[in-house]
Amino acid sequence: MTAPRLPRLETAAFVTLLGFVAALQISIAAAGILLTFTAGLWIALLVAEGGRPSAPPFFAALLAYAAATLVSVVFSLDPGGSLIDSREVLLFIVVPIVHRLARHQRAQTLATLIVTVGATTAVWGVVQYGVLEYDDLGQRPDGTMGHYMTYSGLLLLTIALASARVLFDRRRRLWSALVMPALLVALAVTLTRSYWVGAGAALAVLCLLKDLRLLAVVPVLAALVLALAPPQITSRIYSTFDMQDPTVQDRLAMGRAGLRIIRDHPWTGVGPDMVQEVYPRYRDAGAVQDENPHLHNVPVQIAAERGLPALAIWCVFVVAAVRHLFRQLGDGDARPLAAAGLAAVAGMLTGGLFEYNFGDSEFLMLLLVLLTLPHAAACRPAATRPADNMVRA
Repeated sequence: MTAPRLPRLETAAFVTLLGFVAALQISIAAAGILLTFTAGLWIALLVAEGGRPSAPPFFAALLAYAAATLVSVVFSLDPGGSLIDSREVLLFIVVPIVHRLARHQRAQTLATLIVTVGATTAVWGVVQYGVLEYDDLGQRPDGTMGHYMTYSGLLLLTIALASARVLFDRRRRLWSALVMPALLVALAVTLTRSYWVGAGAALAVLCLLKDLRLLAVVPVLAALVLALAPPQITSRIYSTFDMQDPTVQDRLAMGRAGLRIIRDHPWTGVGPDMVQEVYPRYRDAGAVQDENPHLHNVPVQIAAERGLPALAIWCVFVVAAVRHLFRQLGDGDARPLAAAGLAAVAGMLTGGLFEYNFGDSEFLMLLLVLLTLPHAAACRPAATRPADNMVRA
């Protein structure tokens, strides 16, 4: 391919990447289509350059996790059904795509887009709550996602990014500061306790990274919420600590059922998407629901579906991501994005104690984008960056 065509190809690939990232918070169907186009252009660019895919170091653990998933498919109770469900590992391609196409200042452009689209969906969520009466557990704000849990998870990740920019990015903090109220209110009115906890953990991590004294703000904000929030929100907060609450009881029961599944299938699990098939057999006496599609806990779900080795590999992925994000904190423009990545991991881990968010496609893809952006921001543009400096997966 001639040299003049390479910049056009790279620009086209980045434009479709922008569309994909924007669509993540709007439509999973559109996001899937745009990811396919972006992947095709990314491959064409690699072929034209004669290069190989590059990715942050944590990507190796994701590849190992994908391999462990395929092993669990082979030994699944229904290999065909598990193979279809395990297609989520194909989404890991987001990491090398973002790493190659969103280098240097393009990473910041992508981050601004995430905050802007998130703010737009947050405003719509507030309208749903305040105007359209999506204001109880039977009908909660879900933005444009079709499910309040996915919507609140995406809000959590956007809050992590926007908050990191407010605290660590002087040049770009104004817009994030302006939209933060809408993001926080939208998350509050989803009545999703798991992601309230996740947002609290994300903000606490950012305060620790910025200044330990900022942690004193967290209980003050919590007190203000309790004092000013409508009764739907305050009662939902108090229900978190009520052991007689049906959802609390059911999550504890799911955890006990999950441990029994792991005991019987420790090495390869029952197979992806098979927990719901065996759940009635392992259902705890204290369970409320007769059936559950998953166990509402990321570590327990992974171990039950894919086995303890897969869980160990997933833990390696988390540790590797955190370690390299900490390294990026001292790298100039990448620092706010690295802080956002650490906050996103904290939110994912704490929220993931009550929800299987790592198995939610939209949440997973946006999480991977946030984890990759700091590494991409630290890279020089492709035209000036020697190939031998690339971190290869």
